[in-house]
Amino acid sequence: MNKFKNIFILAAGILSFAACKPEFKTPAPNTGAANFSRYIAVGNSLTAGYADGGLYLEGQQNSYPSIIGKQMQQIGGGAFTQPLFTDAQSNGSGYIKLTGFDANGSPITANVTDKLAIRGFVTIPGFGDVTTYTKYSGDINNYGVPGIKLLNITYAPYGNLNGYYERLLPGAAGTNSTTYLDFVTAKSFTFFSNWLGNNDALGYATSGGVGDVLTDKATFASLYTLLISRLTANNQKGVVATIPDVTAIPYFNTVTPALILATVQKSSPSVQAIYINAKSNNDNSNTTYAARPATANDLIVLTFPTSKIGTLVSTVAGMLPYGLTPYSPIENQYVLDNNEVAITKDFVISYNTTIKAVAASKGIAVNDMYTFLNNIKANGLVVDGVSLSSNYITGGLFSLDGVHLTPRGYAVVANQFIKAINTQYGSNIPLANVASYRSVKFP
Repeated sequence: MNKFKNIFILAAGILSFAACKPEFKTPAPNTGAANFSRYIAVGNSLTAGYADGGLYLEGQQNSYPSIIGKQMQQIGGGAFTQPLFTDAQSNGSGYIKLTGFDANGSPITANVTDKLAIRGFVTIPGFGDVTTYTKYSGDINNYGVPGIKLLNITYAPYGNLNGYYERLLPGAAGTNSTTYLDFVTAKSFTFFSNWLGNNDALGYATSGGVGDVLTDKATFASLYTLLISRLTANNQKGVVATIPDVTAIPYFNTVTPALILATVQKSSPSVQAIYINAKSNNDNSNTTYAARPATANDLIVLTFPTSKIGTLVSTVAGMLPYGLTPYSPIENQYVLDNNEVAITKDFVISYNTTIKAVAASKGIAVNDMYTFLNNIKANGLVVDGVSLSSNYITGGLFSLDGVHLTPRGYAVVANQFIKAINTQYGSNIPLANVASYRSVKFP
């Protein structure tokens, strides 16, 4: 009898719970203090969706501004149009793809060279050859231009020097005179994101400190102030991002001195060091370099041809193995040595101080990608049930070029922008589902 009584009590409890089950209501769309009816994105290759060493259709479709635009539309935002390559020319500039791994586990890549959007080549007097791409003439919300620096935004001839920008302009190659700043502000808009400034440091870093120069700090501050003043001239709201620490990307953390030395020692145990040609101090104006053993604080670029190590090269002391003696060090362009790292960080910190100060003066949201990516490097990231890191290929965030992002990485970045926007303006743009975007594509 007690058994049946307990059953009745349990049944009554279940019915009572069912009658009182909670209701889950979706929050009403709220744009807060912002207006997303025409959102534009200002920036460089990261903004354009560049990945795997090139700009191609799939990368464009998964750019972080495109993801942000889709999420904004869920709360009433306007259409977001990009200068996409056509399906027939979907491989755009060309890019690299993963084809497998060698016996040592090193990735094997191949260049994608079909279905390109390359229009031709033009020689610009005083500059050199420029690759041109199929023109785009439609509406634009994503103004990302691979390769552009903040330094270039007021330079009128720049539309002739950068093929990615030239394809967006109506003029023939060599005849353009519209500055990037004028171009992005020519049509009215209500909200913007800006991630310019990366290339003002990245070009110096990826060239080993010898193929490019860092933009002067004062010049950067002046141009950034001008840029944000123009973007907010009609009281528009927006969000800006800080510049990442170059040491947080796999381009500088995959091919290490320790890894090279360990590989050499498998066949030559007596070798005790890898030698590099390094800057003598962290004075940016100093041009003195000298050979020394590489340390863990020296960053070797991802594209370094490791097959050169140990090959005989001509030196003042005769034919000696490359990279294994002070007379045959690894050349400057392959290494961002510890002093060059310090110089780069100093400039990036200065740039970010400017970005935050200018944003604060205009009441603009800030997405601190410098801190965010450094945290991922140190601790990894778990989002939507997916574990991510800054490791090359296996980390899931960075594409095969070690600098730009995978679609999943761009979704992560888009969410960081969205969080900053929501916090600053009281909006409720929903976050993207990171797990629904791919990481590195395996063969």
